[in-house]
Amino acid sequence: MAATLEMKHVMIAIFTIFWTCAFPVLSRTLNEASVAIRHEQWMAKHGRTYASVAEKEKRFKIFMQNLQYIENFNNAGNKSYKMDLNKFADLTPEEFITSHTGLKIPSQLPKSSKMASFVSLNLTGVPTSLDWREKGAVTPVKNQGRCGSCWAFSTVAAVEGITQIKTRKLIPLSEQQLVDCATNGGNQGCGGGLMDNGFQYIIKNQGLASEADYPYQGIEGTCGSVRSPAAIINGYKDVPANDEKQLLQAVSNQPVSVAIAVGYDFQSYAGGVFTGQCGTKLNHGVTLIGYGTADDGTKYWLIKNSWGKRWGEGGYMKMLRDNGSPGGLCGIAKIASYPTIN
Repeated sequence: MAATLEMKHVMIAIFTIFWTCAFPVLSRTLNEASVAIRHEQWMAKHGRTYASVAEKEKRFKIFMQNLQYIENFNNAGNKSYKMDLNKFADLTPEEFITSHTGLKIPSQLPKSSKMASFVSLNLTGVPTSLDWREKGAVTPVKNQGRCGSCWAFSTVAAVEGITQIKTRKLIPLSEQQLVDCATNGGNQGCGGGLMDNGFQYIIKNQGLASEADYPYQGIEGTCGSVRSPAAIINGYKDVPANDEKQLLQAVSNQPVSVAIAVGYDFQSYAGGVFTGQCGTKLNHGVTLIGYGTADDGTKYWLIKNSWGKRWGEGGYMKMLRDNGSPGGLCGIAKIASYPTIN
């Protein structure tokens, strides 16, 4: 299950080749002068600056290629989702995937994970749709920045959810404490980690600090002391792998941490039910906070991401549910887990 460095490089190379081949006639389809104006407007909107003229020229070319891809995609029609320029518009696929994911799966899952076992859940009585935001169990969207700490944000969102469900108190918790302190099981802070290891740390540490007491910095720091934890969990459970029905049951009870394979189409996703291309390996941790059905009958998962509010639907994504493959679209049902409070 380990995502080796070699595999990661192969995946990135595939995206890079696809991205390069997708734009063979840019000069004949986009007016460079008009794109330059849009680039300046985009820079102002997102506060983007460059250290040199050469860097700006490089980023402008990437921006134009991404814009061409977005316009071609949207103009094709018959899509269940749309794309748009966002704060990632001047990044190549390689840069985007490398800097904004961070899932790290060890060769063997933690022993506690296996001891926790895969718990089959009762599949009866599941509501047809659910959004844990409406029940007050989801904090506002956060931003991991260029730190590979998605695993920490996924862990924290799941703990914030179950804490609110059990205590009726929604408390933003500290991802930074996990980045600095949860080095068990191969976790490497901004270098990547696994949600189950995050749960293990919180259990062993007898709690997790609030975000206010231990704010996010987006870089690895020294593990600091905390006066008193803001939330405590007693354990965690793994959802049976490759079973979207069991995953549905789990999400009907609480927000659930999941691993997904992020591909190039994630970079410019702007809304709708995502049905696009995914990566070949699980590389990103997110949190399932619900599910539903679109007006056209398409079933979807509701995902809370950690790329800020200027991505997707205010920081959220709808992803196709029940696509017919065992692991679900983008492998969403392969590795899922949730914390427990007795």
